[in-house]
Amino acid sequence: MVQTSIWSLQRQLSRNLLAWSALSVGAGGLLLAGTPFWRGVGLQGVVWGGIDAGIAAFGLRAMRRRQRALERPDDPQVTREEARNLHKLLRVNAGLDVLYVAGGAALALTAGTTDAFARGNGVGVVVQGAFLLAFDLVYAQRTGRYLQERRQSAQA
Repeated sequence: MVQTSIWSLQRQLSRNLLAWSALSVGAGGLLLAGTPFWRGVGLQGVVWGGIDAGIAAFGLRAMRRRQRALERPDDPQVTREEARNLHKLLRVNAGLDVLYVAGGAALALTAGTTDAFARGNGVGVVVQGAFLLAFDLVYAQRTGRYLQERRQSAQA
């Protein structure tokens, strides 16, 4: 089901990213007490969770500012442009996420062969990157569907 507005879709995206951030930081913090491998995984959870929380909070704040600054935030042209920008950003991010997964795998399979902490860090990056890839693809699909429905309703 597509959201009724691009603004609500962006709020949902930011809130879900904040929830993932909290889970990452919490689980990562617990894993820091484990073996070197789990400390590496945990460190990545804490670091990526903090970064994701900052991105989500910034995105939510920037979206609210844009929405308040617009005379007609629900104007179809405005919402289409907002949706197109978000769709493009999510697709670019998905490409970056693939690089994160590859980088994490490379770390785990190189330095990680002799260093459990490095292997844990690599696996942690793979976990974070894989989640973000799925997350960005899901929201890119939702945004694309939103755009498609708006095009169809404009043609009707």
